[in-house]
Amino acid sequence: MGESITITDNRTGESVEIPIEYGGISSEPFKKLLPGVWFEDEAFTATAATRSAITDIDGDAGILRYRGYPIEQLAEHSTYLEVAYLLIFGELPTTEQLEQWTHDITYHTYIHENMRKRFLEGFHYDAHPMGMLVSSVAALSTFYENAKDIFDEEVRYKQITRLIAKMPTLAAAAYRFSVGMPFVYPDNSLSFSANFLSTMWKVAEPRYDANPALAKALDVLFILHADHEQNCGTTAMRVVGSSHADPYSATAAAAAALYGPRHGGANEAVIKMLTEIGSPDNVPAFVESVKQGKGRLQGFGHRVYKNYDPRAQIIKQTADEVFEVTGKNPLLDIALKLEEVALSDDYFISRKLYPNVDFYSGLIYQAMGFPTEMFTVLFAIPRTAGWLAHWQELIEQDQRIARPRQLYTGAGERPYVPISER
Repeated sequence: MGESITITDNRTGESVEIPIEYGGISSEPFKKLLPGVWFEDEAFTATAATRSAITDIDGDAGILRYRGYPIEQLAEHSTYLEVAYLLIFGELPTTEQLEQWTHDITYHTYIHENMRKRFLEGFHYDAHPMGMLVSSVAALSTFYENAKDIFDEEVRYKQITRLIAKMPTLAAAAYRFSVGMPFVYPDNSLSFSANFLSTMWKVAEPRYDANPALAKALDVLFILHADHEQNCGTTAMRVVGSSHADPYSATAAAAAALYGPRHGGANEAVIKMLTEIGSPDNVPAFVESVKQGKGRLQGFGHRVYKNYDPRAQIIKQTADEVFEVTGKNPLLDIALKLEEVALSDDYFISRKLYPNVDFYSGLIYQAMGFPTEMFTVLFAIPRTAGWLAHWQELIEQDQRIARPRQLYTGAGERPYVPISER
């Protein structure tokens, strides 16, 4: 036998040897040795709920790979739609496959008129775009009844293309409604990211042509956010998907998880922090207050990465390219000074607090004209491909319905007391 661990029940003296495979151990021998004894793991931080071949993260080494391909190479050479294909089908597409995939995505960008006129317009005038997006994605399941045929590969493919295609359209529609602007139909002559920018910003011009550098930067950001292994949103996708719910309902659940500020709101928190700091001159004092426990350094450190987030290095270069077009974000000098001070301080270095992807993404989005309430929506658009890749994988694995255990800490049995005697 190769690497293994041995577990002994000290009550009986019985032992079991369990092999270590892919960096983990199976729970089955543990359950047989200790029936009715559960492994307490709040937030699943030490639990692998599945085996997956989609995304590989080595947090200590600062490595992120989609299907084995380093994120650095994909960001430099690929496109978001090509990466989406890779995540879902496991291989980079051929020219013919990419052409067909791009065509299928492009021609499913439109949303049903009833969705636009009756559903979206039913929201309050100042509804948050992310709340509208979560609700709209769930509502799509009522427009495509055959979406429940999740074991039919052709039907599954159709829903996957629809979701990836319609997410930017819904996102832009939610934003424009929230600011009182009319809906803009997608332009199928444009690329994925350029089309989204058109549906966001087009006013009265016959055709909106986004600056190519900004469209490219957005595409890179979409690649960086396309998947990130078993995070909160992806876990929600897999848990709901394990009940064999349709992919629209499962995606809405994942988006709802992303809506939470602990998950999708980090880059918005960075912008708020930088705004409150106010000036590069105030950075040293702010850093000292963080060290004294009086504040929090947003955009530094990561639940998984104990090294420099590989996406942060790519996004910093992308930021430079965006600012050449838009002009420098006034918060950039504060961000650069904060990074410089923090990365030269043993307090942060010893705690492995390095900039993560959220530290610069908000600055880029803000420079491109996106309001902070759209930041999480911009996260949901590309992450849809990752969510669907995991959803399809669990369907193909025929994964059992998710059903964690608990350690009951409540009262023991007690008799019911009539209300007159309480």
